[in-house]
Amino acid sequence: MKINIAVLPGDGIGPEVMAQAMKAVKAICRKYGHELTCREAPVGACAIEASGDPYPAATHALCMQSDAVLFGAIGAPKYDADPAAKIRPEQGLLAMRRQLGLYANIRPVTTFPALLHQSPLRPELIEDVDLMCIRELTGGIYFGRPQGRSEDGRTAYDTCIYSHEEIERIVRLAYAYALKRRRKLTVVDKANVLATSRLWRQVTQDIEREYPDVETEYMFVDNAAMRLVQWPKSFDVLVTENMFGDILTDEASVITGSLGMLPSASIGIHTSVFEPIHGSYPQAAGKNIANPLAAILSAALMFEYAFSLPEEGRLVREAVTASMHEGIVTDDIAHGRTPHSTSEVGDRVAAYILD
Repeated sequence: MKINIAVLPGDGIGPEVMAQAMKAVKAICRKYGHELTCREAPVGACAIEASGDPYPAATHALCMQSDAVLFGAIGAPKYDADPAAKIRPEQGLLAMRRQLGLYANIRPVTTFPALLHQSPLRPELIEDVDLMCIRELTGGIYFGRPQGRSEDGRTAYDTCIYSHEEIERIVRLAYAYALKRRRKLTVVDKANVLATSRLWRQVTQDIEREYPDVETEYMFVDNAAMRLVQWPKSFDVLVTENMFGDILTDEASVITGSLGMLPSASIGIHTSVFEPIHGSYPQAAGKNIANPLAAILSAALMFEYAFSLPEEGRLVREAVTASMHEGIVTDDIAHGRTPHSTSEVGDRVAAYILD
């Protein structure tokens, strides 16, 4: 098969972890005889420094010409420390989501036996956790207009807007995933307070009748946040709006024992994007200490979702599990064992694939 991908390393640790993900991708393509084409492009702070645009037109064109995008991270302290900055790296991420039509972010949350002891939750609460968060990605308060400040700068406002069509699209996707899993869907909203949430609930209730084989429950976001730490195994598939999903998925990521372990897939109308959820982690940039496993697992999702190659995705995950079992891991999950560098972990995963 021809594997044509765009690689956007981005900022901070993005280039380092993407390099390891590409080791796994190249190993898979070599093992299975796939023809790989990959080209890099800038996004985020590095793109601002190069061209003044956090998502340049040339980067977008490359994404549109590719079958999938592997993306590292966006963000830099220079911009975080300047609230008055007119152009910010994160604008590149929002532009990429909007222009590629990335309407659904899918974050599988699973636990690893080697990391149960590192979770803040008791092992018996998280053992065998297997849930999926589906977050609407192109609507809500992050994209709502109007948005801004008053003339005197003392009042600011953001607007949360959702349409029937946006909600229906993401809810139907969530039902499709629930049918492939344990047939339970949790719709997270704040319908007792927010008009947009009431529309979410109304639209979902209309669609719910079409899926009698799926158990549908509705849960306020505060209750969902509590349930995630009290009883995470009670969830199968969760679907929610943009901001709620942003917060809940970061909360859920801690269950695994490390933020550096979770991949994600952003499903798009045009080209889908696969990325680790950990962010740019600028404190670790250039030190060869960042955990690359979430980026490598994002490549596994890419093989499965973008190219319908489940065996290739399974082998990547198997290689990650083997590396963890052998203790070939970075310091964040070494837990008293000798830590290995970012590149050493990537080398071990690639070697396992080719064995």
